[in-house]
Amino acid sequence: MSGDDLDKVAVLHDPVRRAVYDYVTSCGREVGRNETAGAVGIQRTLAAFHLDKLVEAGLLDAGFRRLTERTGPGSGRPAKVYHRARGEWQVSVPARDYRTLALVLAEAVESLGGEERAEQVARRAGAGLARQDDDLVGALRRGGYEPYEEEGRVRLRNCPFHVPAEEHPLLVCSVNLGLCRGLLEALGQDGSAARLDPRPEECCVTFSKNNEN
Repeated sequence: MSGDDLDKVAVLHDPVRRAVYDYVTSCGREVGRNETAGAVGIQRTLAAFHLDKLVEAGLLDAGFRRLTERTGPGSGRPAKVYHRARGEWQVSVPARDYRTLALVLAEAVESLGGEERAEQVARRAGAGLARQDDDLVGALRRGGYEPYEEEGRVRLRNCPFHVPAEEHPLLVCSVNLGLCRGLLEALGQDGSAARLDPRPEECCVTFSKNNEN
């Protein structure tokens, strides 16, 4: 654990600021101060204060763009907008380094040609993630995937295995798919299927009906 990471996480201790952060990151796009204020139920000035504090901490990035399609005189100045920063922070007491271990193990599995076996093990592990009172979205949210619905599908805004996935995408995406399929089986959702359908900045897996291509 670094002091910088602890400072960043501490910024989210304030419940209003945490609500602001959660809203912005849940949108998957740039959002303005007025929208955030309305969604969280606070005044615009307070939303601006918390948004800028999150930028200062490095948890959000900010920019400027027009929020309407109007151009030319009278269209107003570009508004300040916010989106999730690309960084990643972890806090562990005492310090732990699971990231390096994950990278080492991923490289070992690839060098031994064990991708198929890893996917089988992941499927069993995915089944272990289900709880009796879970639905699919709830289980995925608890697992850090940040699920959202789009055109009848469930997509995942966040990849919990982002670091090893960047270094070993074929292996990690295969393991992730196995986890998701094991979770579906344990929840008894035979009408749904987990498939690889990667999008930039999102998880590689999506959930859809079995009869969809």
